[in-house]
Amino acid sequence: MDYSAYSPLPGCYDETFAATGEPRPICAPFSDRLKEFSDEELLKCQSGAELLLQNLGITFTVYGHDEGTEKIWPFDLLPRIVDGQQWIQIEKGLKQRVQALNLFIDDLYNDQKIIRDGIVPADLVLGSKTYRKQMVGFHPPEKAWCHISGVDLIRGGDGEFYVLEDNLRCPSGVSYVLENREVLKRTLASLFNGMDVIPVDDYPERLLDTLLACAPAGVESPTAVLLTPGIYNSAYFEHTFLAQKMGIELVQGSDLVIMDDHVFMSTTRGLKQVDVIYRRIDDDFLDPQHFNPDSVLGVAGLMDVYRAGNVTIANAPGTGVADDKAVYAYVPQIIKYYLGEDSELANVPTFLCSDDQQRQHVLENLDQLVVKPVNESGGYGIVMGPQASKAELQEAADLIRANPRNYIAQPMLQLSTVPTISGDKLCPRHVDLRPFVLHGRDTYVLPGGLTRVALREGSMIVNSSQGGGSKDTWVLRAPSQMNAPHSNSASESASHTKTESAANSKSGSAVNHA
Repeated sequence: MDYSAYSPLPGCYDETFAATGEPRPICAPFSDRLKEFSDEELLKCQSGAELLLQNLGITFTVYGHDEGTEKIWPFDLLPRIVDGQQWIQIEKGLKQRVQALNLFIDDLYNDQKIIRDGIVPADLVLGSKTYRKQMVGFHPPEKAWCHISGVDLIRGGDGEFYVLEDNLRCPSGVSYVLENREVLKRTLASLFNGMDVIPVDDYPERLLDTLLACAPAGVESPTAVLLTPGIYNSAYFEHTFLAQKMGIELVQGSDLVIMDDHVFMSTTRGLKQVDVIYRRIDDDFLDPQHFNPDSVLGVAGLMDVYRAGNVTIANAPGTGVADDKAVYAYVPQIIKYYLGEDSELANVPTFLCSDDQQRQHVLENLDQLVVKPVNESGGYGIVMGPQASKAELQEAADLIRANPRNYIAQPMLQLSTVPTISGDKLCPRHVDLRPFVLHGRDTYVLPGGLTRVALREGSMIVNSSQGGGSKDTWVLRAPSQMNAPHSNSASESASHTKTESAANSKSGSAVNHA
């Protein structure tokens, strides 16, 4: 397919092509490779990828949709390419950020030095609805609160990456990173030839290592499980996928029991002790004795076992206080306070509506700003000022005045674009990026991450629940990374088999829960 008819959007940074229409140096070899395919061949491969996704049952759930809740994962065949040298800097910034936020959370629930020193306002964090008093005075193993983080990045008009928000509770989407790569290898394997793409298939093994390394002290062969709320959860596909790839049991709250101040799961061979719970359930539903008393999804008494140090919960309850979008505005100061370093990755400028002067500025400039509720996800509740009607702007102003603490505002940035198949053409579509970071004894960043695409023309809403899709993300190996294992489609397939084998051996013989 010839890119000659492709036109980057004026005023946006296109990651594949410069404004002159020439491919950027990092993308030139891929552009030349793509010319070998006719339009018909590429569109046939796109259709093949969509059919493969359907046959594999790679889905996500959208609530309240007229055509049903379960949808096939939307995928675009053309990968997004990231320069390996630039990725080294991004990885450094992500590690720095996650390390500082873990220190911040541990401090908040214990000494609160950062509050006493006046770096972060007390009412901002202690008044957050995600601050959990149940965690006061607690230190998790390795002082790791956020074992799995998803940090959303955007690329601005200057070509630089900025942090848009932190996801530290139950970040989702990594299964689609792995499946996007697998689908592309099966559909268009020849694209990988000669392209030194860093593999991603060892993520389940690294995730399992991170979880087991944070097991309670003294446990020699820890057992981990993945706790799911069940089949109706929007990320249930991911829950089953990760449990299978790690070789651990997928359980619901009804499969777990508390005995002798420990957690056990019911199996066909009787009860088996559980040492690590990778929970995909929100705090409120974890334990009806300590959180929402009406919850039937969690385990009564789980928090008592956790606080006694007899089970590890990943991510720890209470981590949401650090991904509150109002706290996000203070992350550069948090990094400086705990690490003595300047932020490697910049924030997007943010106005806190809880501040009188900043709120006035927001209210006077609503038509130029993006307003966000501080604890929502999935793109819900966002008001895009430049695209909103007068009625929508008035409603946003009323909500801000009624509950200022619940809202922030940011300038509306033009997200970078990448070529995307739309019908029978290549069109520029806006993208963001969610890299995944594992933190325990060590900190690991998955190369690339989930590239989400706003598939609708002119849209900058990338969430799958609101019409977005995804792409495979290729991080091309930098010269300084050449000592790492070589990557191509064949070696990645071998790595995939190795990962499954290692996961099964580490978790012990699998047991079927009743």
